[in-house]
Parts: sequence; C-alpha cells; structure tokens
Amino acid sequence: MSFKNFRFQIILRILLISLSILLFIMLLIKSQLYASILLVIVIIIYQIISLIRYIETTNRRLSQFLQSVRYADFSQSFTIKGLGSSFTALNQAFSDVMEDFRKIRKEKEEQYQYLQTVVQHVGIALIAFYEDGEIELMNSAAKRLLNRPKLRRIQQMESISTILPQTIMNLKAGQHTTLKIHLNGDLMQLAIYSTQFMLNNRLITLVSIQNIRSQLEESEMEAWQKLIRVLTHEIMNSITPISSMAGSVKEILQEIQPEFQKMKNSNLLECYKDINTAVQTIQKRSEGLLQFVEAYRSLTRLPSPKFEEFSIAELFKRVIKLMDKEFKERKIHLKCYTIPEHLKLTADPVMVEQILINLLKNASDAVNGQQSPEIEIKGCTDEKGRIIILVNDNGPGISEELQEKIFVPFFTTKKDGSGIGLSLSRQIMRLLKGSIYIQSQVEVGTTVHLVF
Repeated sequence: MSFKNFRFQIILRILLISLSILLFIMLLIKSQLYASILLVIVIIIYQIISLIRYIETTNRRLSQFLQSVRYADFSQSFTIKGLGSSFTALNQAFSDVMEDFRKIRKEKEEQYQYLQTVVQHVGIALIAFYEDGEIELMNSAAKRLLNRPKLRRIQQMESISTILPQTIMNLKAGQHTTLKIHLNGDLMQLAIYSTQFMLNNRLITLVSIQNIRSQLEESEMEAWQKLIRVLTHEIMNSITPISSMAGSVKEILQEIQPEFQKMKNSNLLECYKDINTAVQTIQKRSEGLLQFVEAYRSLTRLPSPKFEEFSIAELFKRVIKLMDKEFKERKIHLKCYTIPEHLKLTADPVMVEQILINLLKNASDAVNGQQSPEIEIKGCTDEKGRIIILVNDNGPGISEELQEKIFVPFFTTKKDGSGIGLSLSRQIMRLLKGSIYIQSQVEVGTTVHLVF
C-alpha cells in the first residue's frame, strides 16, 4: 500500500511501529519463539529508520536548496511532489526563490557584459591592478597604446619604458601626472590619472592613460597663431607708415640733393649726408621688419593641403636636386633610400617637399664643420604600418633643454635664423594629419621623424 499524502504516511508508519512493538511484547510474554521475537525486533528497527529517513526528506531537499543558493547553482529544481497540500506553499517558495535568483544572476551577467563592452570600447586606456602589480583589467585602448596584446604585471612595462611602470605604481588615489616618453617609435605626452577602490578585501588601483600630445600641440599652435596675428597686426600698423614716411623723405632729399651739393658750407653738406644716411637706415630697417613680420604671418594662413598619392623616392630626388649645390660646396655625404623601393605616400607633395627642404637646411647647418659630415634621408613604414620619413645627421646634437623649445615660434639657435622653419613644418604636418618630433643626442646626432 502506498500513500501520497505526507501526513497519512507519517500516521501509517507510526501505527505500524506501534503494532510491531505490541506484537513484540506479546511474543516476549506469551511464547518462547525467539526467532520470531528477533525478526520482530529487526522489523521495528527498520520501520523506525525508514520513518526517520522519510521525515528527513524535506530537510535534505532544503539543504540542497541552500547549497545551490550558496554556490549560485540555479539549474536545479526543488519541487517536492506527492507530500500533500501542506507542502504546496514550500514548493511555491522554492520555485519563486530560484526564479528570482535566476533573474538576478541573468541581470548581473548582462550588466557585467555591458560594462565589459563599454570598458573595452572606450577610447582612453584603462588598467586596473593590485598592490603587488598584478593586472586585473586592461582594455583594448591600453593594449593599442602600449602595443602589447597582454600584460600580467605592471612591472612588465619596463620593456616598453623604464619610467612608465614606476610612475604608475607610485600614483596615489586622486593623483594625476603627465609623462613624456618615446613609445613604439612615437613621442607621446601621457596624461595619467589614478583612483583606488576595494574588491574582495583587496586594494585595486585604476589608472587611465591618454596620449594628449596632439591636443597639446594643437592648443599650443592655436595660442601662437593668435599671438602672431595680434603682434603682426600691431607691428604692421606701426611700421608701415614709418616705412612710407621714410621713403617720402628719401625722395625729398634726392630732389634737393643738387642744391646742397652747390653749397660751399661744409657743415650743411655734412648734415645733409647724415640725414640722408639716417633716412635710408630707417627705410631699410622698416622694410626688413615688414619682411620679418610677413614671414611669420605665413604660420597663420597656410593653404589647405591637396592630397594625392606620389612616390617618396621621386620626392627625394626633387629635393636633393634643389640642395645638391649646397651639399657639394660643404662636402656633405648624402644617403637617400626607401624601404620598399616603390613606397608611396598620400599627402600634399608640395607641402612635404617644403618640410624636407627646411629639415635638410637645418641638417646642413648642423653638420657644417664636422670632419665627415653625413645626412641620411629614409622612407619606410613602422610597426603600425604608418609611413615615416627620417632625416638623420651626425651633427653635434641638441640638448634635452633645447629640444623642448625647438618647435616654439621665434626660437632659434642660429645667428641668422628666423625661428620659423620647424614651427612651420609642425603646422604643415598637423594639416596633413601627421606629426613631427625630434630625437637627438649630444655629440652623436639628430633624427627628425615625420609620421604620416
């Protein structure tokens, strides 16, 4: 006989145990059937054990339920059937709790995937690491910036830059700093921000790294252009009338020159000559200042580039032909090549040619006086597939202090320099969506990088 109702099962089992105990007592009192008595004892023990196990069924199911909650295993079902209406509420409670946990887990997984997608697609490099330098998170932007598909520890960045991991590890919560380093063949100005939080009782530092070199250069160029526009406007307004008046006075002096030459008074004639010389000096200097100002105005009114594809080797040939006479006079050995030989570039050839002329003139001045002056022009591609033009010389090099100022308008190390060549070159490279930077070592030489 089988009963589905839990209450009836309990009552039935208790009655059977009671009858078995009663039978045991009767046999023990009224008979000497020891085998039967032993059999009844075994039956009683079996019934008691069966009753206990039956009662503990719900406890075992509840224990399994709690273990599933503890270990986040919501794949099981905990419906207890066939035990009567008193277990209906428990069954429903089990089902509701498991369903709620499934929903919560699904929502958390969706949120986690959403946050992972956002972190991986954000344009700023993000790196999260523990106090010992173990990296917990490194998004795609960080991998692109550092050119490393995977890093396990912050200390492994030493292969990229010796100062970068030390700077990152030393930053405290809320601190930020800027760092200029050469990274993957580029000069980068990194802005690094740090924050900290606790995760599973472990301190995690989250740093964001962004290359702000292009923004800084753009802001710097805009500031210089505004300054130059103001200065050139004021200077032109002041110098133009002076130059015009000096020219008018010079013409008047030329008209009355015969009259003074007829005079026998040597003092008046001497005064005339002094006045004439002074007026000529004023006019010449005014015209020189006007030319000087006009040269700087070119920084603020560059034409829009006309992009086209052209051969870098052919460009080199045209530039060398223009500089050939100067190189021969100074006995400069020039090496020029491209890798591959037929490498092509999409840019404005006229603008690139102007940049190369400026750079070759600077290189020529730098190697002038060296025992074996050498200049090398090279066209190639870098690890990222970008086209690079390198202009290298074996001159005396440039100190780090001067390298910081070399692209500043008006700044020059030459006695007769205008300080406009490199500033103009950087402005042109920005119009061409490229960059220019210098690597130099004193008494070794200088290399200028044009990155397209």
